Amino acid sequence: MDKLVIRGGNRLHGEVQVAGAKNAALPLMAASILSGGVTKLSNVPDLVDIRTFSSVLAHLGVEISATDHRLELDASNINNDEAPYDMVRKMRASVYVLGALLGRFGKARVSLPGGCAWGPRPVDIHLKGLKALGADIDIDRGYIVASAKKLKGASFYLDFPSVGATVNLLLAASCAEGKTKLENVAREPEIVNLVRMLQKMGVEINGEGTPTLSIVGSNNLAAVEMEVIPDRIEAGTYLVAAGLTGGKIHLKGASAEQMSLILVRAAEAGIKTTTTQDGIIVERTGELHPVDVETAVYPGFPTDMQAQWIVLMTAAKGVSLIEDTIYPDRFTHVAELTRLGAVISMKENIARVSGGNTLIGAPVMSTDLRASASLVLAALNAEGETHIRRIYHLDRGYEALEKKFEALGANIKREQDK
Repeated sequence: MDKLVIRGGNRLHGEVQVAGAKNAALPLMAASILSGGVTKLSNVPDLVDIRTFSSVLAHLGVEISATDHRLELDASNINNDEAPYDMVRKMRASVYVLGALLGRFGKARVSLPGGCAWGPRPVDIHLKGLKALGADIDIDRGYIVASAKKLKGASFYLDFPSVGATVNLLLAASCAEGKTKLENVAREPEIVNLVRMLQKMGVEINGEGTPTLSIVGSNNLAAVEMEVIPDRIEAGTYLVAAGLTGGKIHLKGASAEQMSLILVRAAEAGIKTTTTQDGIIVERTGELHPVDVETAVYPGFPTDMQAQWIVLMTAAKGVSLIEDTIYPDRFTHVAELTRLGAVISMKENIARVSGGNTLIGAPVMSTDLRASASLVLAALNAEGETHIRRIYHLDRGYEALEKKFEALGANIKREQDK
Protein backbone atom coordinates (compact mmCIF):
# COMPACT_ATOMS: atom_id res chain seq x y z
CA MET A 1 0.00 0.00 0.00
CA ASP A 2 1.26 3.49 -0.90
CA LYS A 3 1.38 6.74 1.02
CA LEU A 4 2.05 10.36 0.12
CA VAL A 5 4.85 12.30 1.77
CA ILE A 6 4.37 16.06 1.50
CA ARG A 7 6.56 18.89 2.77
CA GLY A 8 4.44 22.02 2.78
CA GLY A 9 5.17 25.70 2.36
CA ASN A 10 5.68 26.03 -1.41
CA ARG A 11 3.62 28.43 -3.46
CA LEU A 12 2.07 26.67 -6.42
CA HIS A 13 2.40 28.17 -9.89
CA GLY A 14 1.88 26.98 -13.43
CA GLU A 15 -0.79 25.17 -15.37
CA VAL A 16 -2.61 21.92 -14.82
CA GLN A 17 -4.73 20.00 -17.28
CA VAL A 18 -8.11 19.23 -15.74
CA ALA A 19 -9.07 15.63 -16.44
CA GLY A 20 -12.41 14.38 -17.66
CA ALA A 21 -15.00 13.89 -14.92
CA LYS A 22 -15.34 10.31 -13.73
CA ASN A 23 -18.87 11.14 -12.54
CA ALA A 24 -19.69 11.97 -16.16
CA ALA A 25 -17.73 9.13 -17.75
CA LEU A 26 -19.38 6.34 -15.74
CA PRO A 27 -22.97 7.10 -16.88
CA LEU A 28 -21.76 7.40 -20.50
CA MET A 29 -20.09 4.01 -20.19
CA ALA A 30 -23.34 2.54 -18.86
CA ALA A 31 -25.26 4.10 -21.75
CA SER A 32 -23.11 2.12 -24.19
CA ILE A 33 -25.13 -0.96 -23.14
CA LEU A 34 -28.22 0.51 -24.84
CA SER A 35 -26.76 0.26 -28.33
CA GLY A 36 -25.73 -2.78 -30.31
CA GLY A 37 -22.61 -1.16 -31.73
CA VAL A 38 -19.31 0.43 -30.74
CA THR A 39 -19.50 3.50 -28.51
CA LYS A 40 -16.45 5.79 -28.56
CA LEU A 41 -15.72 8.03 -25.58
CA SER A 42 -12.96 10.65 -25.39
CA ASN A 43 -11.43 12.62 -22.49
CA VAL A 44 -11.93 9.62 -20.20
CA PRO A 45 -9.84 9.93 -17.00
CA ASP A 46 -7.37 7.17 -16.18
CA LEU A 47 -8.72 6.20 -12.77
CA VAL A 48 -9.34 3.13 -10.64
CA ASP A 49 -13.11 3.73 -10.77
CA ILE A 50 -13.05 3.72 -14.58
CA ARG A 51 -11.14 0.43 -14.59
CA THR A 52 -13.49 -1.02 -11.98
CA PHE A 53 -16.57 -0.17 -14.03
CA SER A 54 -14.85 -1.44 -17.18
CA SER A 55 -14.49 -4.79 -15.41
CA VAL A 56 -18.21 -4.79 -14.59
CA LEU A 57 -19.11 -4.10 -18.23
CA ALA A 58 -16.63 -6.71 -19.48
CA HIS A 59 -18.27 -9.25 -17.16
CA LEU A 60 -21.55 -8.52 -18.93
CA GLY A 61 -19.93 -9.15 -22.31
CA VAL A 62 -18.99 -5.63 -23.41
CA GLU A 63 -15.70 -5.65 -25.32
CA ILE A 64 -13.57 -2.67 -24.23
CA SER A 65 -10.36 -1.16 -25.54
CA ALA A 66 -8.63 1.79 -23.88
CA THR A 67 -5.96 4.05 -25.40
CA ASP A 68 -4.82 7.53 -24.37
CA HIS A 69 -7.95 8.68 -22.51
CA ARG A 70 -10.25 7.07 -25.06
CA LEU A 71 -12.56 4.12 -24.63
CA GLU A 72 -14.25 1.98 -27.27
CA LEU A 73 -17.10 -0.13 -25.90
CA ASP A 74 -18.64 -2.79 -28.13
CA ALA A 75 -21.96 -3.86 -26.60
CA SER A 76 -23.10 -6.01 -29.51
CA ASN A 77 -22.36 -9.32 -27.79
CA ILE A 78 -23.62 -8.84 -24.23
CA ASN A 79 -24.31 -12.32 -22.86
CA ASN A 80 -24.81 -11.79 -19.14
CA ASP A 81 -27.37 -9.79 -17.14
CA GLU A 82 -25.79 -10.15 -13.70
CA ALA A 83 -23.44 -7.67 -12.01
CA PRO A 84 -21.98 -9.60 -9.06
CA TYR A 85 -21.38 -8.42 -5.52
CA ASP A 86 -17.58 -8.71 -5.66
CA MET A 87 -17.54 -6.08 -8.42
CA VAL A 88 -20.43 -3.80 -7.48
CA ARG A 89 -19.39 -3.53 -3.82
CA LYS A 90 -16.26 -1.62 -4.87
CA MET A 91 -18.16 1.30 -6.39
CA ARG A 92 -21.73 2.53 -6.07
CA ALA A 93 -21.93 3.73 -9.67
CA SER A 94 -21.85 0.10 -10.82
CA VAL A 95 -25.60 0.08 -10.12
CA TYR A 96 -26.02 2.14 -13.33
CA VAL A 97 -26.02 -1.11 -15.29
CA LEU A 98 -29.43 -1.84 -13.72
CA GLY A 99 -31.36 0.72 -15.76
CA ALA A 100 -29.36 0.01 -18.92
CA LEU A 101 -29.77 -3.78 -18.81
CA LEU A 102 -33.45 -3.52 -17.93
CA GLY A 103 -34.01 -1.05 -20.76
CA ARG A 104 -32.29 -3.07 -23.47
CA PHE A 105 -32.95 -6.66 -22.39
CA GLY A 106 -35.90 -6.44 -19.99
CA LYS A 107 -34.03 -8.11 -17.15
CA ALA A 108 -31.15 -7.51 -14.76
CA ARG A 109 -29.67 -8.98 -11.61
CA VAL A 110 -27.44 -6.42 -9.88
CA SER A 111 -25.90 -6.55 -6.43
CA LEU A 112 -26.86 -3.83 -4.01
CA PRO A 113 -24.03 -1.28 -4.27
CA GLY A 114 -21.06 -0.43 -2.08
CA GLY A 115 -18.69 2.55 -2.28
CA CYS A 116 -17.35 5.11 0.19
CA ALA A 117 -17.66 4.13 3.83
CA TRP A 118 -19.73 7.12 4.95
CA GLY A 119 -23.44 7.73 5.03
CA PRO A 120 -26.47 5.69 4.05
CA ARG A 121 -27.28 6.17 0.38
CA PRO A 122 -30.13 3.77 -0.40
CA VAL A 123 -31.34 2.94 -3.90
CA ASP A 124 -35.02 3.28 -2.97
CA ILE A 125 -35.66 6.07 -5.50
CA HIS A 126 -34.05 4.02 -8.29
CA LEU A 127 -36.35 1.08 -7.57
CA LYS A 128 -39.53 3.15 -7.15
CA GLY A 129 -38.87 4.85 -10.49
CA LEU A 130 -38.22 1.58 -12.30
CA LYS A 131 -41.43 0.15 -10.85
CA ALA A 132 -43.29 3.21 -12.18
CA LEU A 133 -41.97 2.29 -15.64
CA GLY A 134 -43.47 -1.18 -15.27
CA ALA A 135 -40.58 -3.22 -13.90
CA ASP A 136 -41.05 -6.01 -11.40
CA ILE A 137 -38.46 -5.60 -8.64
CA ASP A 138 -37.37 -8.11 -5.99
CA ILE A 139 -34.49 -8.17 -3.52
CA ASP A 140 -32.95 -11.64 -3.43
CA ARG A 141 -30.06 -12.30 -1.05
CA GLY A 142 -28.51 -8.89 -1.55
CA TYR A 143 -29.31 -8.62 -5.26
CA ILE A 144 -31.76 -6.38 -7.10
CA VAL A 145 -33.67 -8.61 -9.50
CA ALA A 146 -35.57 -6.62 -12.12
CA SER A 147 -37.66 -7.72 -15.07
CA ALA A 148 -40.17 -6.29 -17.53
CA LYS A 149 -41.70 -7.63 -20.73
CA LYS A 150 -41.65 -4.03 -21.97
CA LEU A 151 -41.05 -0.86 -20.01
CA LYS A 152 -43.82 1.71 -20.45
CA GLY A 153 -43.47 5.46 -20.29
CA ALA A 154 -44.81 7.01 -17.08
CA SER A 155 -44.66 10.08 -14.88
CA PHE A 156 -42.45 9.86 -11.82
CA TYR A 157 -41.46 12.40 -9.17
CA LEU A 158 -38.12 11.80 -7.44
CA ASP A 159 -38.39 12.36 -3.68
CA PHE A 160 -34.84 13.73 -3.83
CA PRO A 161 -32.90 14.86 -6.92
CA SER A 162 -30.52 11.91 -6.73
CA VAL A 163 -27.84 11.80 -9.43
CA GLY A 164 -27.70 8.00 -9.38
CA ALA A 165 -31.47 7.57 -9.61
CA THR A 166 -31.68 10.14 -12.40
CA VAL A 167 -29.03 8.22 -14.37
CA ASN A 168 -30.75 4.84 -13.93
CA LEU A 169 -34.19 6.20 -14.82
CA LEU A 170 -32.85 8.04 -17.88
CA LEU A 171 -31.21 4.85 -19.15
CA ALA A 172 -34.33 2.76 -18.60
CA ALA A 173 -36.73 5.36 -20.00
CA SER A 174 -34.62 5.69 -23.15
CA CYS A 175 -35.87 2.24 -24.17
CA ALA A 176 -39.40 2.48 -22.74
CA GLU A 177 -42.46 2.54 -24.96
CA GLY A 178 -44.06 5.98 -25.07
CA LYS A 179 -43.31 9.15 -23.13
CA THR A 180 -41.76 9.37 -19.68
CA LYS A 181 -41.85 12.48 -17.51
CA LEU A 182 -39.29 12.65 -14.69
CA GLU A 183 -39.72 15.47 -12.18
CA ASN A 184 -37.29 16.77 -9.53
CA VAL A 185 -34.35 15.18 -11.34
CA ALA A 186 -30.69 15.97 -10.73
CA ARG A 187 -29.48 18.93 -12.81
CA GLU A 188 -25.71 18.40 -12.57
CA PRO A 189 -23.55 19.00 -15.66
CA GLU A 190 -22.78 15.27 -15.61
CA ILE A 191 -26.49 14.56 -16.12
CA VAL A 192 -26.63 17.03 -19.01
CA ASN A 193 -23.62 15.25 -20.55
CA LEU A 194 -25.54 11.95 -20.39
CA VAL A 195 -28.72 13.49 -21.82
CA ARG A 196 -26.82 14.87 -24.79
CA MET A 197 -25.29 11.48 -25.48
CA LEU A 198 -28.71 9.81 -25.35
CA GLN A 199 -30.06 12.45 -27.73
CA LYS A 200 -27.26 11.65 -30.18
CA MET A 201 -28.15 7.97 -29.85
CA GLY A 202 -31.69 8.69 -30.99
CA VAL A 203 -33.68 9.35 -27.81
CA GLU A 204 -35.98 12.37 -27.83
CA ILE A 205 -35.30 14.23 -24.55
CA ASN A 206 -36.38 17.72 -23.57
CA GLY A 207 -35.56 19.73 -20.45
CA GLU A 208 -31.87 19.04 -19.89
CA GLY A 209 -30.48 21.22 -17.12
CA THR A 210 -33.96 21.73 -15.60
CA PRO A 211 -35.79 19.81 -12.85
CA THR A 212 -38.08 18.10 -15.40
CA LEU A 213 -37.10 15.75 -18.20
CA SER A 214 -39.42 14.46 -20.92
CA ILE A 215 -38.20 11.30 -22.65
CA VAL A 216 -39.60 9.47 -25.65
CA GLY A 217 -37.98 6.06 -25.76
CA SER A 218 -36.67 4.19 -28.78
CA ASN A 219 -36.03 0.55 -29.66
CA ASN A 220 -33.23 1.36 -32.06
CA LEU A 221 -30.43 3.33 -30.41
CA ALA A 222 -27.23 4.01 -32.33
CA ALA A 223 -23.70 3.81 -31.01
CA VAL A 224 -22.13 7.28 -30.98
CA GLU A 225 -18.99 9.22 -30.16
CA MET A 226 -19.07 11.44 -27.06
CA GLU A 227 -16.63 13.59 -25.10
CA VAL A 228 -16.57 13.50 -21.32
CA ILE A 229 -16.91 16.95 -19.72
CA PRO A 230 -14.11 18.33 -17.49
CA ASP A 231 -14.04 17.42 -13.81
CA ARG A 232 -15.33 20.49 -11.93
CA ILE A 233 -14.39 18.93 -8.56
CA GLU A 234 -10.80 18.30 -9.60
CA ALA A 235 -10.66 21.88 -10.90
CA GLY A 236 -12.10 23.12 -7.60
CA THR A 237 -9.48 21.17 -5.68
CA TYR A 238 -6.63 22.87 -7.56
CA LEU A 239 -8.39 26.21 -7.13
CA VAL A 240 -8.26 25.69 -3.37
CA ALA A 241 -4.58 24.74 -3.63
CA ALA A 242 -3.81 28.08 -5.29
CA GLY A 243 -5.78 29.92 -2.63
CA LEU A 244 -4.09 28.09 0.24
CA THR A 245 -0.54 28.58 -0.97
CA GLY A 246 -0.90 32.10 -2.39
CA GLY A 247 -0.10 30.84 -5.87
CA LYS A 248 -1.39 31.22 -9.41
CA ILE A 249 -2.65 28.25 -11.44
CA HIS A 250 -4.12 28.00 -14.91
CA LEU A 251 -6.82 25.30 -14.82
CA LYS A 252 -6.69 24.21 -18.45
CA GLY A 253 -9.94 22.75 -19.70
CA ALA A 254 -12.00 23.85 -16.69
CA SER A 255 -15.51 25.16 -17.32
CA ALA A 256 -16.47 28.36 -15.50
CA GLU A 257 -20.12 27.76 -16.35
CA GLN A 258 -20.13 24.42 -14.55
CA MET A 259 -18.30 25.88 -11.52
CA SER A 260 -20.23 29.14 -11.16
CA LEU A 261 -21.01 29.03 -7.43
CA ILE A 262 -17.55 27.70 -6.54
CA LEU A 263 -16.06 30.71 -8.34
CA VAL A 264 -18.44 33.10 -6.56
CA ARG A 265 -17.44 31.76 -3.13
CA ALA A 266 -13.77 31.80 -4.13
CA ALA A 267 -14.01 35.49 -5.02
CA GLU A 268 -15.62 36.21 -1.64
CA ALA A 269 -12.70 34.40 0.01
CA GLY A 270 -10.15 36.55 -1.81
CA ILE A 271 -9.25 34.29 -4.73
CA LYS A 272 -9.27 35.99 -8.11
CA THR A 273 -10.51 33.96 -11.06
CA THR A 274 -10.21 34.87 -14.73
CA THR A 275 -11.98 32.91 -17.44
CA THR A 276 -9.81 32.23 -20.49
CA GLN A 277 -10.51 30.66 -23.86
CA ASP A 278 -9.16 27.33 -22.64
CA GLY A 279 -9.91 27.35 -18.91
CA ILE A 280 -9.69 29.43 -15.74
CA ILE A 281 -6.77 31.25 -14.09
CA VAL A 282 -6.96 31.30 -10.29
CA GLU A 283 -4.74 33.52 -8.14
CA ARG A 284 -4.50 34.74 -4.57
CA THR A 285 -2.48 37.87 -3.88
CA GLY A 286 -3.91 39.09 -0.55
CA GLU A 287 -5.33 37.63 2.63
CA LEU A 288 -7.99 34.94 2.67
CA HIS A 289 -11.38 35.83 4.14
CA PRO A 290 -13.71 33.48 6.03
CA VAL A 291 -16.74 32.51 3.94
CA ASP A 292 -19.64 30.34 5.10
CA VAL A 293 -20.93 27.69 2.71
CA GLU A 294 -23.88 25.34 2.72
CA THR A 295 -23.80 22.39 0.37
CA ALA A 296 -26.85 21.81 -1.79
CA VAL A 297 -27.88 19.95 -4.92
CA TYR A 298 -26.70 21.53 -8.17
CA PRO A 299 -26.55 24.42 -8.89
CA GLY A 300 -25.77 24.81 -5.19
CA PHE A 301 -22.34 24.42 -3.61
CA PRO A 302 -21.25 20.81 -4.22
CA THR A 303 -20.92 18.40 -1.31
CA ASP A 304 -17.84 17.02 -3.10
CA MET A 305 -16.09 20.37 -2.36
CA GLN A 306 -17.06 20.52 1.31
CA ALA A 307 -13.86 18.92 2.66
CA GLN A 308 -11.60 21.06 0.47
CA TRP A 309 -13.41 24.23 1.51
CA ILE A 310 -12.93 23.43 5.18
CA VAL A 311 -9.18 23.26 4.54
CA LEU A 312 -9.24 26.60 2.71
CA MET A 313 -11.00 28.17 5.67
CA THR A 314 -8.29 26.96 8.08
CA ALA A 315 -6.05 29.57 6.39
CA ALA A 316 -8.58 32.41 6.63
CA LYS A 317 -8.38 34.49 9.79
CA GLY A 318 -11.74 34.39 11.50
CA VAL A 319 -14.62 31.97 11.87
CA SER A 320 -16.48 30.22 9.08
CA LEU A 321 -19.33 27.72 9.12
CA ILE A 322 -19.57 24.87 6.64
CA GLU A 323 -22.84 22.95 6.60
CA ASP A 324 -23.44 19.78 4.58
CA THR A 325 -27.14 19.35 3.88
CA ILE A 326 -26.59 16.47 1.44
CA TYR A 327 -24.56 14.01 3.53
CA PRO A 328 -24.73 15.14 7.17
CA ASP A 329 -22.11 12.66 8.39
CA ARG A 330 -19.51 13.37 5.71
CA PHE A 331 -16.96 14.86 8.09
CA THR A 332 -14.49 12.05 8.78
CA HIS A 333 -11.67 14.33 7.58
CA VAL A 334 -12.19 16.76 10.45
CA ALA A 335 -10.51 14.53 13.03
CA GLU A 336 -7.47 14.08 10.78
CA LEU A 337 -7.25 17.82 10.05
CA THR A 338 -7.18 18.56 13.77
CA ARG A 339 -4.09 16.32 14.00
CA LEU A 340 -2.40 18.91 11.78
CA GLY A 341 -3.45 21.74 14.11
CA ALA A 342 -6.70 22.84 12.48
CA VAL A 343 -9.21 24.28 14.95
CA ILE A 344 -12.56 22.79 13.96
CA SER A 345 -15.58 21.96 16.09
CA MET A 346 -18.62 20.01 14.99
CA LYS A 347 -22.29 20.44 15.84
CA GLU A 348 -24.40 17.92 13.96
CA ASN A 349 -23.75 18.61 10.25
CA ILE A 350 -22.04 21.99 10.71
CA ALA A 351 -18.27 22.46 10.98
CA ARG A 352 -17.09 25.62 12.74
CA VAL A 353 -13.61 26.54 11.52
CA SER A 354 -11.49 29.00 13.46
CA GLY A 355 -8.91 29.89 10.84
CA GLY A 356 -5.53 31.53 10.86
CA ASN A 357 -3.58 28.95 12.85
CA THR A 358 -0.40 27.42 11.48
CA LEU A 359 -0.77 23.79 10.45
CA ILE A 360 2.04 21.41 11.40
CA GLY A 361 2.83 18.22 9.49
CA ALA A 362 1.87 14.92 11.09
CA PRO A 363 0.89 11.38 10.07
CA VAL A 364 -2.74 11.21 8.94
CA MET A 365 -5.04 8.65 7.34
CA SER A 366 -7.45 8.96 4.40
CA THR A 367 -11.02 7.80 4.86
CA ASP A 368 -12.70 8.53 1.51
CA LEU A 369 -12.02 10.24 -1.80
CA ARG A 370 -12.70 13.90 -1.01
CA ALA A 371 -11.41 13.57 2.55
CA SER A 372 -8.14 12.35 1.04
CA ALA A 373 -7.96 15.42 -1.21
CA SER A 374 -8.51 17.68 1.80
CA LEU A 375 -5.57 16.09 3.62
CA VAL A 376 -3.31 16.67 0.61
CA LEU A 377 -4.36 20.33 0.51
CA ALA A 378 -3.77 20.77 4.24
CA ALA A 379 -0.34 19.15 3.96
CA LEU A 380 0.63 21.55 1.15
CA ASN A 381 -0.02 24.44 3.53
CA ALA A 382 1.51 22.86 6.66
CA GLU A 383 4.95 23.37 8.13
CA GLY A 384 7.15 20.31 8.03
CA GLU A 385 6.35 16.88 6.66
CA THR A 386 3.01 15.12 6.45
CA HIS A 387 2.56 11.41 5.73
CA ILE A 388 -0.86 10.52 4.27
CA ARG A 389 -1.77 6.85 4.41
CA ARG A 390 -4.49 4.84 2.62
CA ILE A 391 -4.24 7.01 -0.49
CA TYR A 392 -5.89 4.37 -2.67
CA HIS A 393 -9.01 6.51 -2.23
CA LEU A 394 -7.31 9.29 -4.21
CA ASP A 395 -6.60 7.00 -7.14
CA ARG A 396 -10.34 6.46 -7.51
CA GLY A 397 -10.98 10.09 -8.45
CA TYR A 398 -7.78 12.07 -9.14
CA GLU A 399 -5.60 11.22 -12.11
CA ALA A 400 -1.84 11.55 -11.46
CA LEU A 401 -2.47 13.87 -8.50
CA GLU A 402 1.06 13.87 -7.09
CA LYS A 403 2.59 14.39 -10.54
CA LYS A 404 0.32 17.35 -11.24
CA PHE A 405 1.10 18.94 -7.88
CA GLU A 406 4.81 18.31 -8.33
CA ALA A 407 4.69 20.08 -11.71
CA LEU A 408 3.13 23.07 -9.93
CA GLY A 409 6.03 23.23 -7.48
CA ALA A 410 4.85 21.09 -4.59
CA ASN A 411 7.25 18.92 -2.60
CA ILE A 412 5.27 15.69 -2.86
CA LYS A 413 6.18 12.08 -3.48
CA ARG A 414 4.54 8.68 -3.38
CA GLU A 415 6.23 6.00 -1.31
CA GLN A 416 5.49 2.46 -0.30
CA ASP A 417 3.93 2.43 3.16
CA LYS A 418 5.93 -0.07 5.17
